[in-house]
Amino acid sequence: MLLNRRALLIPFVAVSLSGCGINSIPTAEENAKAKWANVQADYQRRADLIPQLVGTVKGEAAQEKSVLIGVTTARSLANAAQLKPEDLTDPAKVAKFQAAQGAVGAALLSVKNLTEAYPDLKSNVAFTTLQSQIEGTENRINISIRDYNDAVQAYNTTIRTFPALVGAKLIYGSKEMTPYTATSAGAQNAPTVDFAK
Repeated sequence: MLLNRRALLIPFVAVSLSGCGINSIPTAEENAKAKWANVQADYQRRADLIPQLVGTVKGEAAQEKSVLIGVTTARSLANAAQLKPEDLTDPAKVAKFQAAQGAVGAALLSVKNLTEAYPDLKSNVAFTTLQSQIEGTENRINISIRDYNDAVQAYNTTIRTFPALVGAKLIYGSKEMTPYTATSAGAQNAPTVDFAK
């Protein structure tokens, strides 16, 4: 009789544990951390690639030196900003990291504005390559950020909904992760291009 009760208890315990997020919570958390690693990898790609291209263009675009120095300076400051996976639950640290990365984006926007102000630079192969690589790099970063935010949303939803909520609180002590957000007010608006200036 005791053996029959144990045989019935094992499936009950297994079903109970599977329903409380024992596997889904760490899976969702690791997925979000992996997506964050992709964001960091794309920022590192930008940090490595842009200076090389800027160096090439620098030799051919002496009159735009201040813009290129601004990009290099912003990139250096962005490289100094670090955000570890365990910091993803601290909104202040995420905001500080985002601000450093936003400064690079602003500096890169001045490169784009420069090409619009000096159309003859577009014929320069090195400058065109720089512009293309910047665009491609920023697109990769945006995709990685979107993927990270999707993973954070899935994780945060998992730890806040029943029955995984039970495991999140009792077993893991899970905290919500912070999604990546726009770094400045009005960032969702496209910049205005004015050729009259």
